[in-house]
Amino acid sequence: MSTTQSERLRELLEPLVRSQGLDLEEIAVDSVGRKRVLRVVVDSDTGADLDAVADVSRVLSAELDESDVMGQGEYTLEVGTPGAERALTEHRHYVRATHRLVKFQLTEGDEIVARILAVDEDGLDLEVPGVKGRKPTARRLAFADIAKARVQVEFNRKADGDDGNDGNDKNMKEEEEA
Repeated sequence: MSTTQSERLRELLEPLVRSQGLDLEEIAVDSVGRKRVLRVVVDSDTGADLDAVADVSRVLSAELDESDVMGQGEYTLEVGTPGAERALTEHRHYVRATHRLVKFQLTEGDEIVARILAVDEDGLDLEVPGVKGRKPTARRLAFADIAKARVQVEFNRKADGDDGNDGNDKNMKEEEEA
């Protein structure tokens, strides 16, 4: 049987999050003054929109109200999705970051920024952007060689087909043309 509050929370909440078609990415309980805040981060391969987050929030809130896992004190439940510059720590995170620009800290100490082209069980196929007009180069990176990886925010990336967005760029372009 689990002993820590975090383990008990994960045991209670993970099946509920999965029942909503999402993955439980993170649980954190923080003290803010006299109040506690339970932060739950969820995601899925297709992302989690506002409606999905609201639905899972209601389900989790109801279950937490019925259990004693948070104890008797007041707390606030916050349910959200990973940030734009999320750390990649699980295989599924790399798959979800396909076509995204990622900053890699390698175990040997080097740092590279590259776009993930493909992910398999052993590692990643990357496109390293060219510098000063040079063409991008392909590179293979094994998971064992990655110390840290974090998605990078791109504000001015040109659309080039499947770039991992949700299609809103296309819709905005169609609205502008109308």
